[in-house]
Amino acid sequence: MTANAGASAELPTPTEFGSVFESIEREIGKVVVGHDEAIRRILVAFFGGGHVLIEGVPGIGKTLIVRSLGEALGLSFSRVQFTIDLMPADVTGTRILEETPGGGRTMNFVPGPLFAHVMLADEINRATPKTQSALLEAMAELQVTVAGTTHRLPSPFFVLATLNPIEMEGTYPLPEAQLDRFLFKVPLSYPGVEEIRAIVRETTSAEMPTIEPVFGEDAATQVNQLRRRVREVLVAPEVEEYVARLVRETIPDVSANERVKRYVSFGSSPRGAQSLVLGAKVMALLAGRVNVAFADVEAVAPVALSHRMVLNFAAETEGIAPRSIIEDLIEVGRKWQT
Repeated sequence: MTANAGASAELPTPTEFGSVFESIEREIGKVVVGHDEAIRRILVAFFGGGHVLIEGVPGIGKTLIVRSLGEALGLSFSRVQFTIDLMPADVTGTRILEETPGGGRTMNFVPGPLFAHVMLADEINRATPKTQSALLEAMAELQVTVAGTTHRLPSPFFVLATLNPIEMEGTYPLPEAQLDRFLFKVPLSYPGVEEIRAIVRETTSAEMPTIEPVFGEDAATQVNQLRRRVREVLVAPEVEEYVARLVRETIPDVSANERVKRYVSFGSSPRGAQSLVLGAKVMALLAGRVNVAFADVEAVAPVALSHRMVLNFAAETEGIAPRSIIEDLIEVGRKWQT
């Protein structure tokens, strides 16, 4: 399977999967300077069939990454700027009264921006909980219900939501139930000196780089085919047990880890285990394997579990981050690997 090949009856090999994956990375890299690790994690989540929450200060490329992803994939893209006055119907769509050719009137559904393959929910924590919850059914069930009628969303469907961590006034933190719907939470850091120079050079020149779609006309079918390939990756019983024990160790009531008992109020749900396995399957394919290794699980654990752990006041006052606790658990977990 090549990047521009049509849909095939056979699933792509790990080599073919990796080739397409790297082609998408290269196209995004034409306009996004730096953030290589973040882009890879976003793509891992995309092909794993999940959604991503991106956190970073303004101006470091969150929106650019999402828009570039849609262009590189050749899929439909929509962007919603979440604000305090945004209503659920502004996201899902609404029914409007229209006249028929015969002079009658009928109620027709007008789809909202949610009906796109890739949706950017920009600054999602600025909207009220009522509007935030409009995404829950869409993210979990790939459908929305308006006035008692269910409407299916396009496949693939991928939500990338952004958080601005430095402005707390006028924001509504996402509840744990909605955070749990995101496969990964990916942090974006400040660019380095050389990266800033490259950004300035490329964004102030006469010619701007352009992104070429990696897939052909039937991009959605090809993406779904790659996603099915991910689901076919094998997971040995030993790896399944490792994932289960790692997730259980995040729960303070049952964990043997002293830092978990001291700093964690609530641990990861079983969705954390699902995220670990799906992300690890993509990592296995990128390594040219059809089976998940322990290292694949370790590679995705920080972004798969950090937003699923609720830390207490003691952790906040001492500056303890979920990622550091997860890294401790991974270190201990290496003793379980057989």
